[in-house]
Amino acid sequence: MTIYLVRHAHAGSRSQWDGADAERPLSAKGRGQADALRARFADVPVGRVLSSRAVRCQQTVGPLARTHGLDVEVDEALTEGASATATTTLVWELAAAGTDAVLSSHGDVIPSTLWALAGDGVAVDDSHGLPKGTYYELAVTPDGAITQATFVDPRP
Repeated sequence: MTIYLVRHAHAGSRSQWDGADAERPLSAKGRGQADALRARFADVPVGRVLSSRAVRCQQTVGPLARTHGLDVEVDEALTEGASATATTTLVWELAAAGTDAVLSSHGDVIPSTLWALAGDGVAVDDSHGLPKGTYYELAVTPDGAITQATFVDPRP
């Protein structure tokens, strides 16, 4: 089984957005990145899609979720500023449940989660940074152990 930690796609500049930051939508570039993710996951088994409450995160995985006939579940452990403990707990719970899942989050949450997983003994491929629209693929054994986190860049 696999868990995917996706950084939301491009959403434009915070400073040029007049509304609440959580309501900032994807840009045209970001919609293209979300479509690239949808295409990348079209034939991948996905049992759940979870996201930060931020619109840009939900829009990043929305097309992917619809392709699989799933709803996007909002989880506070994926919201910008969430603690590594909260997010890592969620990831380990999903691993123990044995369901392939896609999680959409932010550029602060994913690195801190990867750092925590590395502390738990997971081999993390962290030499690539985390550009918007990219993700980490977490390999999970049948008994729920996360063994490796591999960077993937599906951007067009």
